[in-house]
Amino acid sequence: MLSLGSGAGKSAKPSFVSYVTPEEIKITEKEASRKEKHPDLLPGEVVFCSANPILKYTQDDLSQRGVFGTLLCTNFRISFISDEEPVEEAQLFKNKLYEENDIPLTCVDHIYGGNDEKKKLITGGLVKNKYPSKIIIHCKDLRVFQFSLTYAKEEEARKIFQGIVHHSLEPKSLKCIFAFSYCEKTMPAPAVERTYRTLMFDSAEDWTQEMKRTKGNCRVISANENFGLSPKLPQFFIIPTAVLDEDLAKFQGKGVPIWCWSHHSGCALFKTASLPLVQDDGLSQTYKIYTERMLNAVAQTHLYSLKTEELLDTLPTTQDIQQSYSRFKQFFLIDNTTEFWMSDVKWFSSLESSGWLDIIRQCLQKAVEVVECLEKENTNVLIMEESGSDLCCVISSLVQLMLDPHYRTLGGFQSLVQKEWVAGGHGFLDRCNHLHQKDKESQSPVFLLFLECVWQLLQQHIPAFQFSETYLTVLSDSLYVPVFSTFLFNSPYHRATMEKAESPQAQRGPLTCPSVWDWSLQFERRAQDIFTNPLYAEKPKQDKSLRKPYRPKHQRQLSLPSSAFKTTPKKGFFKDETDSLKKMLRVKRISRWLHSPDSAQASTREFYEAWQRKPPDHHGLVLPGLEGPCVRVWLQRYLRWVPEAQIFGGGAIAVTSKLADLAGEVQELRRELDRRGACRTDSNHRRASASGGGRRSSVRLSSAFPFAASRAWSSKPAIPTSMLQSLMISGSMADQDDEDCETLGVV
Repeated sequence: MLSLGSGAGKSAKPSFVSYVTPEEIKITEKEASRKEKHPDLLPGEVVFCSANPILKYTQDDLSQRGVFGTLLCTNFRISFISDEEPVEEAQLFKNKLYEENDIPLTCVDHIYGGNDEKKKLITGGLVKNKYPSKIIIHCKDLRVFQFSLTYAKEEEARKIFQGIVHHSLEPKSLKCIFAFSYCEKTMPAPAVERTYRTLMFDSAEDWTQEMKRTKGNCRVISANENFGLSPKLPQFFIIPTAVLDEDLAKFQGKGVPIWCWSHHSGCALFKTASLPLVQDDGLSQTYKIYTERMLNAVAQTHLYSLKTEELLDTLPTTQDIQQSYSRFKQFFLIDNTTEFWMSDVKWFSSLESSGWLDIIRQCLQKAVEVVECLEKENTNVLIMEESGSDLCCVISSLVQLMLDPHYRTLGGFQSLVQKEWVAGGHGFLDRCNHLHQKDKESQSPVFLLFLECVWQLLQQHIPAFQFSETYLTVLSDSLYVPVFSTFLFNSPYHRATMEKAESPQAQRGPLTCPSVWDWSLQFERRAQDIFTNPLYAEKPKQDKSLRKPYRPKHQRQLSLPSSAFKTTPKKGFFKDETDSLKKMLRVKRISRWLHSPDSAQASTREFYEAWQRKPPDHHGLVLPGLEGPCVRVWLQRYLRWVPEAQIFGGGAIAVTSKLADLAGEVQELRRELDRRGACRTDSNHRRASASGGGRRSSVRLSSAFPFAASRAWSSKPAIPTSMLQSLMISGSMADQDDEDCETLGVV
């Protein structure tokens, strides 16, 4: 949103647009000269309806200022195009697919109708020939748009309102998603350069390569390539060697342990979908025998050691996650400045009461417990839940991020998402509610919860991650861009069948939608540089001429069950108390360890403190801090659209930007030292090229950079006059010089 400073009766106007009030314009005089403008349409994009003139409000609810323009609805987006001519300026972080005032239809969260300073949630079932005077759109990326329909012709206003509601809120079939129209018009898919090597895990070779990298001791399965075994399983996956082929499709893939990652000691992490509870004694006995056989197969992977964890016993359900996030995000969907400043009174208590940060903490805590089993106890771990594709994906991905530095690189992280989430069958279509189904039971921001946990790790261990906070923010936005296949389907089987079914009749093969990792479809190469963390500590390359240090082979006694060392077991984990898992499996049931939660927390704390005492290793194990203020709010994602919350001329992003410039200069100096014989002309050319990012260092960045880099923010927070009076703030405070604000950031 664009902001106006109103603290002292002044207003700062951005250079590329002029604001007007309804009283300052005579609609009848300008109506004849107004011409509707259309955006540059993407391939396959069609305009459904449009209206002009439409007033787009700013967040200043006192002056009701705004800008006039054309409001359109297409099969891809809701778009507002200002009547004012924009000033030509280079935008570093401009998205190629949609503009600043565009809302992809799948990004619409809620729509409200406004009349007489009141707003009402629009739920569909509209009455014909009726429409509100104002339409308010809340987006899933937390933008808020307000449009006045008062000045448009009645027929146009009615059509644009009903068109927006129908195409963004009404349930639809998957074939109506814009990706299918886009891909059909762009077939064959254009060649896209991927900056970072990403394994897609859509072939047996990718899985084999990953297992070899981690030195896993399992086998790759290709028998489901055409989903002949089960539509619940990926086309290719890895299972313990002892799992029999006839077990794979026995229960539609449920109960089959899927390999996730192998520890250097030999133990491994597996996940599975739990078998359903049944009342039939005969079927229950069959399930039990099958489960014991699967547990036995996992245990044989490494020294007959195993722990299993039913995640829903100790973690919130998907509906708990949805409800908590719904409460949490309301504090960032700001309709106006007064609403923002009023929320400041009870900000921290409100955030805490939503429970969202506590859910993040719980997921990180559970991941640390699994890490301890793999790293300290050298025990195989099998995590399970009903679907095996929600919390299993969250915990398994976090465990691998903490243990494996490869997944903390940009290409490695993208490969991790492909392996655990896309190939792992996470239901993106239902969880993100792309089709706006009335049944909300399946909706839940599980993948966003994972990104939140990753951000916590990143901000606590910045040198350990090659990607930046901005990369995670853009990735969260890309969830709601209906162009990419990555976040569009519920499973590999769903994707394969839909792409084949919706392919054109021409003999060009099935539709192939682009991957979200094809970042050049959204951003120029220079903009993608912001995805890289300038503080990342790259692993130094070892001289091959040097002999590798001697590493003793792993000793068997170090992997004995934890009971042998009298360590405290974890809550929610099963554990064998015998010398052999085979002997334990002959018992009718597996007993759960009984102990107080405090003992589990004490054991984890002991493990964490032992890790802290070691020298920092950014290419080794990293663990999150979980106590007190360690778990924080992801400010860039949640407050980037609220000008009142920005630090003008500074903030963390300004520091990062300056460090990126310095890092580029250092790299260029190193290259010049390595090429001592290079001519001076080439050297100057390279220096000028390397300083391309440095040119932006002369610009006063706000803490909303790069998402608001082109905006002329106000130099003071726009505190409403009514709020100033109620808070007894004197006029002298509102008139303080800009230098007072500049001390908050880096210029």
